[in-house]
This record gives sequence, structure tokens and C-alpha cells, in this order.
Amino acid sequence: MVFLANLGVNLHVCLCGDPQVASAQRLDFLDIGQKSSFPDWKLGSIGKSFPDGHYLFIRMKQYRLSLQVLIPFIVGGMALLAFLVGFHIGQMDRPPSLSTLLAAFLMSGGIAAFAGIIIVRLFLKPIKRAVREATPAADPYPRLEVISEKDELDCFKEAIQQMTGALDTEEAVRLFPEIIGSSRALRTPLRQAALVAPAETTVLIHGESGTGKELMALAIHRLSPRCGGPFIKMNCAAIPEGLLESELFGHEKGAFTGATSRKPGKFEAADGGVIFLDEIGDMPPITQAKILRVLQERTFERVGGNQTIQVDVRILAATNKDLSKMVQEGTFREDLYHRIHVFDLNLPPLRHRKEDIRLLADHFLKNLTSPTGELTPAALRALTAHNWPGNIRELQNVLERGALLAAGGPIEPQHLPPELVQQAGGPLDHLPPDAALDQKLAEIERNLIIDALYTTGGIQARAAETLGINQRSLWHRVKKYQIDTSGIKRNFS
Repeated sequence: MVFLANLGVNLHVCLCGDPQVASAQRLDFLDIGQKSSFPDWKLGSIGKSFPDGHYLFIRMKQYRLSLQVLIPFIVGGMALLAFLVGFHIGQMDRPPSLSTLLAAFLMSGGIAAFAGIIIVRLFLKPIKRAVREATPAADPYPRLEVISEKDELDCFKEAIQQMTGALDTEEAVRLFPEIIGSSRALRTPLRQAALVAPAETTVLIHGESGTGKELMALAIHRLSPRCGGPFIKMNCAAIPEGLLESELFGHEKGAFTGATSRKPGKFEAADGGVIFLDEIGDMPPITQAKILRVLQERTFERVGGNQTIQVDVRILAATNKDLSKMVQEGTFREDLYHRIHVFDLNLPPLRHRKEDIRLLADHFLKNLTSPTGELTPAALRALTAHNWPGNIRELQNVLERGALLAAGGPIEPQHLPPELVQQAGGPLDHLPPDAALDQKLAEIERNLIIDALYTTGGIQARAAETLGINQRSLWHRVKKYQIDTSGIKRNFS
């Protein structure tokens, strides 16, 4: 069987033998075929031989682009074109001699090219350094060795895509309709989730309680090839230690007192689909060892049984704890940590995405069973200023309470919990006690800007006037703190 495709512009890959030996984690496409089909391809320093006789052949790009040459060339060419047009218009009544025209032509081009070189040296060097730092290091032990000839434009394009790694708002809504929010702090993990969903990779979702870890796991399952299979969730903190193993792996009849019949476990129920292990940091050590075996071999035995059961499941895990710190303390197995820590997703707390509070509030109020009014601007300012240690779950409870007290009318500050209204001044409780003064001032400034934008409906000119600063200064601060003004403005549209 031969599978043909292209990798890049002029880069082709040929792997002789079974296509399954190729790992396409870092390749967009592979050309796979027999060696005899490509007699002009040679195995050289860029080739890879496998123990079973497979070979990897690569034909490199036929040209490379260097910005050191490209920028001076473009700048010089534009200057020459401008010189010719201007000279022709100015000398229409007096045609110049050929030598004068040629000398002026060369001088203009030389000066422009020199200016282009200066631009490259002064401005391109720090940009290239940033690109170098943003480019991830290559895997020292790749499953498939592919040496790809990339020019500088390719490297710049890849690095910029990584540095600006966030879905646009429309794409986020299309791919993740169940996750409410448009802030950049949220769209960055959404982009990562969209990338990892089609793979079979184990995903570890980090986030404080109430940030939506289960919703993210459901979204990954929906976007994966296993979307037709079951999604089984298991809260490792909600099951007593003595019953957790039975819940996960099942038990045989008579395995323990009260086991009157055979019961399949969660892993069996998830066969062909996804199992979501929530709060995996609370799993007892003895169960951690058995989970490790399932991750490695996809096999296990029921409690009280000897039959080995094989399952085909993808594992998603979530925690609100620092597992790396738990590993150092000896409360979480290091081998299990490295098994589940394949792909990390970090969900931001609500205090880092306050631009989404209005969207979340509208969503929750709309889905209440009893009719309710809208939030008043004063109530919205109080919600925005709150620290939200309970995150989205706390916001939902506060809004439900406020809607009941408002009795169908607009939700005012008096309908909110008293402690929340009293804190409506930009709390810093979420910052560590030893936080630097600059960090505290930056958080206060960010909250003041968001409050002003909400007050003015997302209009920056009016917000700048409210804050007593010019619009350019506000624009720089909005960029600095990555505040999604368009999302705030949509809340009022």
C-alpha cells in the first residue's frame, strides 16, 4: 500500500515498508512507498535506517530564503522604482545622459540596500532572538527522525503562530459552544484543546475548583474520533478509599462482603470511549499503582478476579492540586505523574478572565427556571471587582441567589451577598503574601481599567476619559494586560 502526499513546498519523505512505523506527530504529511519506486533518492546523512530494514528518504528544499538578503533586496528595489518614476517625471523636458542616469540609479539603490542592511541588523536581530526562544527544543529521541530544511520565513511563521496561540472568538464559539467566554486567557487553552482533541494523547487538565475542568473534558471527547463512544466520569475524591478500586475496575461475586453479583467497573464501561478521572490528586497510593498499569498496558483484573481484561480507552485527568509538588512530597507516584502529564491544559481562574463575567452572568440568568431581570451596571461592577475564589461555580450560585431576591426585577447590589459588595474595590486576596509591589499595583490597575470599560460599554475613548488618561495610554495598558475589549463591547450589543 502506498500513501502519497506532500510535506511543505519541495520536501518529500519516503518510508519503505509498513506505514505504521512512522510517527507523524511533527509531520503534516508523509510520502510512504517502496525504495524501488524512488531510484533517484539517496540515503545519506539525512536518511534514517530502522532495525527491521525500513529506510527514510528525504529530498530537501531546492531553495532557501534568508531575511538578511530578502529585506535589503526589497527595500533597494522599491527605492530604485521610486527613483525611476520621480526622475522620469522631473526630467520629461530635459532627457538626461545615460551615464548620469546610471550613476544616480546605482547610488540610490546602494543607499537603499545599505539602509535595508541596517534595518536587518538593528531590528531583526532581537526579533530573531525572540523567535529562537519561542521555538520549542527538538525531541532528542524522536520516534521518527525527519530532518527538514527550513528557511527563516518558515521559522518566523511557526514561532509567531506559537506566540499568538489563541483561537479567534468566532472559532472558539464554533468549536466550544458549551464553554462561555471570549477572553484571551480562555481562548489560549481552547486552542490547545482543539489541537489535542483528535489525538489519542492522555490529557491532564489543571485548574482551581469551579473553573470548568469537566466541561473541557467533555469538549475534548466531543471533538475526538471517540465522540461516538461513551464518556465515563469518575470523581476520585468523592468515593471512599475502600470502594474506589471496585468502582474503577469492577468486582467479582463474593469479592467482599455485600458483593452479591459481578459488577463491571468504570474502565469496562468506558471501553471504546473516554474515561475522565476528576481530582486524580486525591487518589490513594494503592489505586495509583493499578491505574499506572492500565495506562501502560490497557489491562486490569476485577477485584477478587483472576481474568485479565483488556480495554481500549483514552484517559483524561483533572486536578486542582500541584502534582509536581506532591511528587516531591511523596504523596503522588512519580511514574504515574509522568504517564498522565503528557499534555497539559491550564484553565484560568475567573479572576484572570473578568471580561467574561457579563457573558457568564447572562448565560446563567437566561437558564434559570424562574424569570429574572438583568444585572444593573452597579451590580455588574460589584461582580467584576470580586475575587471569586470559587470561580464560575460561585458566580452561578451568587446569581441564582440574586435572582431570587430580585423577584423578577433587575438585580441590584443589595441582592448580592454583603461580603461581595463590601469587597467591590479591587481585592488582592488571590495574590501571594510576598507578592511584589509592582504585581499588586498592576492587578489594581487592571481591575480599574476593566471596571471603567464595563461602565462605558467597552468604549475606550470614554473609559480613558473616566480614568483621566489619554486614549493612547489606555490602549497600551489594554495590550499589556491582554484585556479583551471587543468581548466587553459585545456584552452590551
